[in-house]
Amino acid sequence: MRHWGKHLIVNAHRCGVCHVASANGILAFNSRLLQTLDMKPFGKPFLEKFGEEPHLAGYTLIQPIYTSSITAHFAEQSGDAYLDIFSCKWFDEKAVERLIQDCFNPLTIDSKVLMRDANERMM
Repeated sequence: MRHWGKHLIVNAHRCGVCHVASANGILAFNSRLLQTLDMKPFGKPFLEKFGEEPHLAGYTLIQPIYTSSITAHFAEQSGDAYLDIFSCKWFDEKAVERLIQDCFNPLTIDSKVLMRDANERMM
């Protein structure tokens, strides 16, 4: 069966806080991620730090790509990172996990892949 796209959801637990709190580090990760995925950005990344409650505050990254989008939120207090990649271009999710490990040094990484197709009902 052919699918329209692939959606990778990653929870990276207890990353080095200095990594998830660094705008330059997150932008460098984004550049490396685009190279790893061999995907072309559609414009510049959006990176903004916000959050009214300390346990939720941190940077959010949004990077449109020609094949869909990359989004991520980095919670500074916990050091957790949440990444979503959705693309109609096939990519290697294990390469993404290795890059996350290299850039953010999380204690654990949990991920899930969803195959997307608007013609199928989600369970």
